[in-house]
Amino acid sequence: QVQLVESGGGLVQTGGSLRLSCAASGRTFSSMAWFRQAPGKEREFVGEIKWSAGSTRYADSVKDRFTISRDNAKNTLYLQMSSLKPEDTAVYYCAGRLHGYVKYDYWGQGTQVTVSS
Repeated sequence: QVQLVESGGGLVQTGGSLRLSCAASGRTFSSMAWFRQAPGKEREFVGEIKWSAGSTRYADSVKDRFTISRDNAKNTLYLQMSSLKPEDTAVYYCAGRLHGYVKYDYWGQGTQVTVSS
């Protein structure tokens, strides 16, 4: 059952920008987040948003460069990335967390972001 679908990944040059989208079908989550996984690395937290309030939190590595937002009507999560660096290269995943749960247990399939040197 596909509940989260990412899109918008691609190849960009260093310093470029890209916007990722994550469409949630049917279900409404308490919080949604972006994670990423680079080759040979563990999956790492990028940022999250409380769906109703819109409050956000980011990893230090992406602060001032990435912005998370959401469209309530479309139940869609966004990740606006700017000033991209080669170290941002990774598969980016969106995730959803239900109210009352600690972990993000709903995941999309991921979308590849490649930043050329």
